[in-house]
Amino acid sequence: MNILYIGDIMGEKGIEVVDRILPALKKEKQIDLVIAQAENVSGGKSMSPADMKRLQTIGVDFFTGGNHTPRNEDLIPLLEDDNQPVIGPANMTSCPGKGYKYFKTPAGQVLVISILGETFGHHKIEYDNPLRYVDKILQDNVDQQRVATVVNFHGDLSSEKVIIGYYLDGRVTAVIGDHWHTATADAMVLPGGTAHITDVGMCGILHSSLGVKLDSVIPRWRDSMVTKNELETSGPLQFNTVLIATNKDGLAKAITPIQQILD
Repeated sequence: MNILYIGDIMGEKGIEVVDRILPALKKEKQIDLVIAQAENVSGGKSMSPADMKRLQTIGVDFFTGGNHTPRNEDLIPLLEDDNQPVIGPANMTSCPGKGYKYFKTPAGQVLVISILGETFGHHKIEYDNPLRYVDKILQDNVDQQRVATVVNFHGDLSSEKVIIGYYLDGRVTAVIGDHWHTATADAMVLPGGTAHITDVGMCGILHSSLGVKLDSVIPRWRDSMVTKNELETSGPLQFNTVLIATNKDGLAKAITPIQQILD
């Protein structure tokens, strides 16, 4: 089967570029499942149920999360409902829901897991050990029939993202890193058959600081000013994803970055 993982959808412009590209891409690449990183969808912080429905109409099937996911209280009932295709990090103490769910595709059930990294910038977040926690999830689901297992690793350190890829190599279909909003050039199938990329990148405005206006960030750094992030809303759009082709044994045979720029 073919699984598309879309990098962080950053605000309204992120939704726009997904809308412009995804429907045709699904047909062209014969994609069976579309997963998107959704912690920045609504105004850059979390995702509203209304925006979730918009993206489902566009063609996104499942939504992973990150540190901002619990901020929208309206999303909490969906995180806690096993029948709603949205999760936050499983090992993040303050995030509702169990952090993993199954999604039924024509090819069979796919297990999607969201995990938060340990090192996370200036954010003060309580979490459980990522490696031990993902081990527990896999053990708890060892008898569940599925055709693929996709792990989303949301974190700051490249070392953590690389380590968890090799740690899970041969045990899951893919380990996809995100949160940087900057795509890395290391997409590959690891020796044991797990597709991996350190960071898939983002969907939103190209000429920005990770989707934020440069003028709202530079004074903070240069002049030690207290400024508020303002989402950039003008300029070319970027669309960053990876396409994962799976084998019948539930591992990966290929991972291909797909990056497009639109005016």
